[in-house]
Amino acid sequence: MSRLIVLLVCFLTAGPFWSVRASDLLVIANPSAGDVGPLSANAIAAIYLLRATTWPDGTHMVPVNRELGSAIRTDFTTLILKQDMASLSVYWNEMHFKGKQPPLVQPSEAAMLAFVQRVPGAIGYIDAATAPLGVKVVGRFPNPSTRTPLP
Repeated sequence: MSRLIVLLVCFLTAGPFWSVRASDLLVIANPSAGDVGPLSANAIAAIYLLRATTWPDGTHMVPVNRELGSAIRTDFTTLILKQDMASLSVYWNEMHFKGKQPPLVQPSEAAMLAFVQRVPGAIGYIDAATAPLGVKVVGRFPNPSTRTPLP
């Protein structure tokens, strides 16, 4: 019994020093996207930067981001858009003067999944640990980042 307590104490005190590998990133689309096969990071970036605006069947694309400051949004911006948040902010300031608005924002993984499930043309991203029910997976990207829990 005391051995179990020692192991538990070691586990609990060592935890803050462990790194946790982030799951892969899944890019998901509403099933209305049709026969869209796997999309490259460049194709997804074009959607999120509003350089591509319609699916092959003519349906309007509705890109959706997670909230600013979320780890998955930072990962998506780095991995797919290949930008940092400051550069992306400058880009959207320039696009604003052209009359274009940035992608919509959803505040959680569940809200993102529900939005993409319900809105024709929607495209978003979730952690691969979340079951992508009712959506079409159009991309899977290994996430090289690691997250270290705060002490």
